[in-house]
Amino acid sequence: MGTILVIDDEKKIRDLVKMYLLKEGFQVDEAENGNIAFEKIKRHEYSLIILDLMLPGIDGFTLFKEIRKIGDVPVIMLTARGEEFDRVLGFEMGADDYVVKPFSPRELIGRVKALLRRSSNNDKDKSSLLQFDDLSIDKTTRKVLVEGQEVFLTPKEYELLLYLTSSPGQVFSREQIMQAVWNYDFFGDFRTVDTHIKNLREKLGSNSGKKYVHTVWGVGYKFEVRK
Repeated sequence: MGTILVIDDEKKIRDLVKMYLLKEGFQVDEAENGNIAFEKIKRHEYSLIILDLMLPGIDGFTLFKEIRKIGDVPVIMLTARGEEFDRVLGFEMGADDYVVKPFSPRELIGRVKALLRRSSNNDKDKSSLLQFDDLSIDKTTRKVLVEGQEVFLTPKEYELLLYLTSSPGQVFSREQIMQAVWNYDFFGDFRTVDTHIKNLREKLGSNSGKKYVHTVWGVGYKFEVRK
């Protein structure tokens, strides 16, 4: 089932999460600060990381940026920082999930399983090249090219693009996008969807003026190639 890295400076939190993960058959590694965690991440390959944001040494947000430079391992941010700004920031940075302390261990395990299922399904789907005019998506390498130039997307931006391109021309509501890409009902503020759409549009911008992601006012968004 793979190894999960739990990063938290509170031993009781690490022990609690570890106990529940072990019950579900996962292997667990742990780190009490950002520096130790970073060294472990450089040396080992993890299936998923549970990351506290308020860490001694390298703080959680900085560590997350380093994690994303290394790869696209699923990351759940687990933190007492429950303000809307922090949650939106976490999602905008590319976090796969955000859980606020105090938390339900069973709910956390449920989200871990959901993320790993999605990651596994993505691996199974990596078998073809999608081509939409000057935009190509290689599922095998997760490379996205526009007019032959590679576009570097965050894991969430990539998932969002795959979801929209799954049914070109179909309009998806922000609720549908949040459920499909983030895999659970959001806390009521869908601005993170709008932000990801905005970033995706900017990155997919082409010299020919072609546009791929469009707003359907009052409804949601759709993928369609047009000038």
